[in-house]
Amino acid sequence: MSTPEIDYPFGEQPLHEYLREHARRQPGKAALVWYGREISYAELDRLSDAFAQTLHRIGVGKGDRVALFLQNCPQYLIAHFGIQKLGAIVSPCSPMFKAHEFAYQVGDLGAKAIVAADHLVPIVLSVRDKVDVSHVYSVRYSDFLPQDPPIRVPEEVAARRPVPEGTVDFAEAVADPAPNPPRPELSMDDVALMTYTSGTTGMPKGAMLSYRNALYKTAVGAQMFRIRNDDTMLAVAPVYHIAGMICGVTLLAFTGATIVLLNRLDALAALQSIERFRVTWWYAMAPMLVAAMNEPGADRFDLSSLHTTMGTSFGIKLTEELARKWSAFANGCLVYEAGYGLSETHTNDVLMPRDAVRWGTNGVPGPGVELKIVGEDGEPLPVGQTGQIVVRSAGVFHGYWNRPEATAEVLKDGWVHTGDIGKLDEDGYLTFIGRVKEMIKVSGFSVFPEEVEAILILHPAVRQVAVIGVPDEGKGEVIKAFVVPKDGDLAAFDREGLIAWAKENMSHYKVPRQLELREALPATGTGKVLRRLLKG
Repeated sequence: MSTPEIDYPFGEQPLHEYLREHARRQPGKAALVWYGREISYAELDRLSDAFAQTLHRIGVGKGDRVALFLQNCPQYLIAHFGIQKLGAIVSPCSPMFKAHEFAYQVGDLGAKAIVAADHLVPIVLSVRDKVDVSHVYSVRYSDFLPQDPPIRVPEEVAARRPVPEGTVDFAEAVADPAPNPPRPELSMDDVALMTYTSGTTGMPKGAMLSYRNALYKTAVGAQMFRIRNDDTMLAVAPVYHIAGMICGVTLLAFTGATIVLLNRLDALAALQSIERFRVTWWYAMAPMLVAAMNEPGADRFDLSSLHTTMGTSFGIKLTEELARKWSAFANGCLVYEAGYGLSETHTNDVLMPRDAVRWGTNGVPGPGVELKIVGEDGEPLPVGQTGQIVVRSAGVFHGYWNRPEATAEVLKDGWVHTGDIGKLDEDGYLTFIGRVKEMIKVSGFSVFPEEVEAILILHPAVRQVAVIGVPDEGKGEVIKAFVVPKDGDLAAFDREGLIAWAKENMSHYKVPRQLELREALPATGTGKVLRRLLKG
């Protein structure tokens, strides 16, 4: 699908080629700033070439999958671009994963190599009986720190741990200058990224995204956000998530701007970074803004360089009132809410126009994005009527990895049927309302019942389990689990024990906050649990 509205300054080629072009045109410019350590475009290009060469030596090639299991760090970007330079496929894993979750994704992927933070390597090695962990590259966040960081560094980032046994030191893997890195012939429609999502239903599935999808949606973001080459962007949002990836990885390659990268949210470090590095643009979650304003002594920082804060609701809603407070705090900085998008479309489907912010909506479709609201019969609905959101653009994924039936359910004639409910106003602004299916939104994280149920059922005392979302004032929704004990004894069941076990075996936001014991669960004649009957 052509997108004539989009400007591609270096043509339609993979984003790693944009990185190479910037390395030629502005080799000494800082691509990344990591707690004060600058990594130039030439260095980022060279290091990613070196990692591509390392992977090539162990037999990783076009179409092979490589899992990334780490938080924000320079090594993430080095690995991301190095993998894609080979024609291999990047698959980010949430660093909040516990062993069951990690084994599921890496096993489903058939990953040929894994790049993991050293503190997460024990999780990787614990599942070696389930998945191939013969090629694990261990990352120390501290390897790229400056000798005397001018920004507060988290203890975990500063730690200098020995390289775990059974792994290869990532620093050694990129030490080779790689004078002749592999340059396979690539098509823009080759799959380059596989980000796992539950889509509209079921267990997480790998959404297959191409070089073209990434280039197009990054260009849409650059155009709508008005990111320039001379901007300095603060990247705190997790880059393993598709929105954070655009703001912390792909926009860098496309625009040649500088990214100030933080491992995680630290209000003081964010304020220090904005002042020290003259940050101009920040994609922030609403809680980050609240934390920054509440940081002791926050008013002493000079935030005058910051001209734009594009925010998103995440646990705390980004209201017009909160935006006004942050704008006043940050010297009149423009503040508005980010739009709407999906993993299946490389996000950035709907974005808020900077010059025409309309609070209470998500914005308008980006250049080249077609969006309509349809009824149950699939026919478009008039303006103002509520129905399912369907989208089509050059960002639409190639389908779910090894899931043809799930792909056919969601992808029809090039249109992604999102499973989300919304409406359009007379000016084309979208208002997202809710979800057709049973997805639960906990503090901004998407959770599907099947994900939690698949882990809880592994507990030896659980015979049957069903999960729903229930409203929560602080988190939007929380998980409620209905459990049928294996021995049938409701009174003797160890509730606290199950919750403690869940905390050890799944991401914190998936852990049930409410637990109800039942002698049986409502089900169809074929045994399928009817979750809708559990909603009071």
